[in-house]
Formats: sequence, C-alpha cells, structure tokens
Amino acid sequence: MSENGNRKDDGSRKDVTVVHLMRHGEVHNPDGVLYGRRPGYHLSELGRQMADRVAEHLAGRDITHVVASPLERAQETATPIAKTHGLDLATDARLIEAANVFEGKTFGVGDGALRKPDNWKHLTNPFRPSWGEPYIEQVVRMMGALDAARDAARGHEAVCVSHQLPIWIVRSFVERRRLWHDPRKRQCTLASLTSFTYQGDKIVSVGYSEPARDLVPAHLRAGAKPVKGKSKAFGA
Repeated sequence: MSENGNRKDDGSRKDVTVVHLMRHGEVHNPDGVLYGRRPGYHLSELGRQMADRVAEHLAGRDITHVVASPLERAQETATPIAKTHGLDLATDARLIEAANVFEGKTFGVGDGALRKPDNWKHLTNPFRPSWGEPYIEQVVRMMGALDAARDAARGHEAVCVSHQLPIWIVRSFVERRRLWHDPRKRQCTLASLTSFTYQGDKIVSVGYSEPARDLVPAHLRAGAKPVKGKSKAFGA
C-alpha cells in the first residue's frame, strides 16, 4: 500500500484493458428490410435515445478510444459516447455487419423471404452458413478489431460499436461455444454492451449488460419470441 492508503500501483493494473463491444441502437426500418451492409439506414428517434443513454452510462468510465463500424447506424450510436469523453470517433471496417444474400429483402415472421422456394438453395448449410459470410471469417476480423482497440486503449477502456451477429459470433468464439446457433437465443439486444477484459494481450473475462433495456421494445429483447409484423431488427 502507498503512504496515503491507496493500493500501490505495481504495474499490473496498467496492463488491464476493457473493450466494450456495443450493438447499435434501433434503426428506422418501417418496411422490415434486412438492410445488412446497405447504406442509408439511420437510427430512429428511439435509437438515438438508446445511444444517449449508453453515453450517460459510460460517462464515468476511463474510456480513451471509441471506434465504430462504417455503417451509419453504428457511427450515430458511437458519436455521443465519443463526444462525452472528448474523443475523435475512429472507424474500423472490420466491425461491419456480416454479409448476407438476403440483404434488401423483407424477412418478417411468416411473410418474408423464407416463403420463396428460390431462396431455399441458400439455406443448405447452417454451419458455415451458406447464406452469408462464414462464421470463422467474422471471428478473424472481429478479433482483429478487438485487439486493435485494446492496443489503442491499453490500460484503459475502449468502446467498439458493431452489429448483433458479429458481436455474438466473436463472443461465442471467446467463450468456446459452437458458432452455429439459433438467432432467437442471441444475448445481444439493441444498445447492449459485451465487455471483454484483457490482462495484457489475453482475454480473461467477458461481461454483458443492457444500459438501455427499458427503452428496448419487448419483442426485440434477447430471447423474445418472434411476433408477426414486428420483426424489424434483422441485419442489425
């Protein structure tokens, strides 16, 4: 201990870094399109409230680096966090949404792309998956983005704003779960934080929190059952 009673800094704490992987807020998408990597999809008013809420939640944290996917919804979610901490917002293309052959199509429960036989050929292999970017490729790029954020904020904290599927896939990899999964069971709701704690270069723990949970519509929360006409969060 030091003379003033505080724990002596032996250097070990300096090598602890926390990287918060955040999913963006709600998107204005009244037609229920799987927007994927398409430009032009912005946060809704509720989504902006979510972004502000998380910025308030993180205001007292030791955040020294904020970075986001290049897509508008991620940039708009990250902006109030960067502003709160007086930081420039960085962009990392590795945080982008997963590619998907159904991009641009509607994907609602009972009324979307899966009803069309022409699309069934894309559903042959859920383990890769056959309809989009391979899971292992998502792991590689997301781990690269996480490690880059760790290096930029070493000894402090970083926030990376990304999208539901890549966040869940990299978390599953770190926690040694299989990568193929039931999308309805992802624990990665809108504006949630999946937090990776590094000791040096090694991830030693993963945490999860939902600072804006009360703002998230019930049918969009983790584990909620799909509701016909309300499945508007695909491609998120």
